[in-house]
Amino acid sequence: MSDITVYTTEACSFCTRVKGLLRAQGVQFAEVNLSKDPEGRMELAKRTGVMSFPQVIVDGELLGGFSEVQAAVESGRFDGLVRT
Repeated sequence: MSDITVYTTEACSFCTRVKGLLRAQGVQFAEVNLSKDPEGRMELAKRTGVMSFPQVIVDGELLGGFSEVQAAVESGRFDGLVRT
């Protein structure tokens, strides 16, 4: 099974949407809410080079945000990225 982590913030509609999309695909994921963790945000930005949310990490690699996950699902590429 793939290790999937979704980094989110509160009141983020794309965060809510990406979690719904992942649930619809039947995958389990861990959520890390960085709303009140500025140090965590900076560490994540250093690691991924991205400041926006959500950020979906699959097996230690950045898949992207909502648009990238949605595109991967629609193209069928998502199934190859995620081991269920």
